Amino acid sequence: MSQSVSTLDFNLEPADNRRIADLCGALDENLKHIERRLGIEISYRNNEFRIIGPSHTAQAGVKILRDLYVETATVKGEAGKVTPQIVHLAIQQAKVLEQTPDNDPAAEKMTHIKTKRGLIKPRNHNQAEYVRAILTNDVNFGVGPAGTGKTYLAVACAVDALERQEIRRILLTRPAVEAGEKLGFLPGDLAQKVDPYLRPLYDALFEMLGFEKVEKLIERNVIEVAPLAYMRGRTLNDAFIILDESQNTTAEQMKMFLTRIGFNSRAVITGDITQVDLPRGQKSGLRHVIEVLKDVDDVSFTFFQASDVVRHPVVQRIVQAYEAFDEKS
Repeated sequence: MSQSVSTLDFNLEPADNRRIADLCGALDENLKHIERRLGIEISYRNNEFRIIGPSHTAQAGVKILRDLYVETATVKGEAGKVTPQIVHLAIQQAKVLEQTPDNDPAAEKMTHIKTKRGLIKPRNHNQAEYVRAILTNDVNFGVGPAGTGKTYLAVACAVDALERQEIRRILLTRPAVEAGEKLGFLPGDLAQKVDPYLRPLYDALFEMLGFEKVEKLIERNVIEVAPLAYMRGRTLNDAFIILDESQNTTAEQMKMFLTRIGFNSRAVITGDITQVDLPRGQKSGLRHVIEVLKDVDDVSFTFFQASDVVRHPVVQRIVQAYEAFDEKS
């Protein structure tokens, strides 16, 4: 069946040569990227644009360009340039919206997370469902490959809850298991040894709150970052707790963590069951808990796929290649 071809003419308002240049990129590289990904042809003169291509991708192209044009006005200076990464994310988001046209705009808006540094929006349907689950359940699992936003969105929800004064503190933790490396030779106590491995959590906090505020909140124990071993024997009330890299917990450690949750607390557990670094023959606590809690109320599971990766496009292809190889072997 042949696809119908559409020619769509539209203007980007208000007309602004600087913003048009930001949108198109050096030597129109951003437009060429959209053309390659969607299989369309884009031409323009000043702020008048024309897109020619299959009806559904041409319409998606119009939306992408309009959304990216809005991005050029939201920030100032070099940071406001429309980068290849921003273009990639906009294309991914448009594809999801195309596949789910019946999405309720009001429901989608509820998944937007406000922080003092700006608005954080889910980039695809799975991310939106993940945020919605975190907002409505006490215990939430985000399971899937690296680059799908599991940890970043969990930290964003934690920051939002803290700023709304829904909770009194944020606790970030992960098991002290490394990807084929040993911690013993590193100087310092266990917390100092594990600290570098918690860097993704710190980076997300710094981006959302700023370095100085994060440091002050850590000093006041409003934000606590600690290895999982330090959770034993504690009861955590009025807290937002994030367990990262949970595929490297044992079944006993996972049970210990989940039973630390106190009143008015929320927990998010993230992990990738394809990257387990436990000793051979030891079952991952994440794999085990999926079986144990699958039918428990107020516990949600969000499973991300390679198509949900929001990093560089090649990361998505790498994840898919590994999945295909594992299926054959």
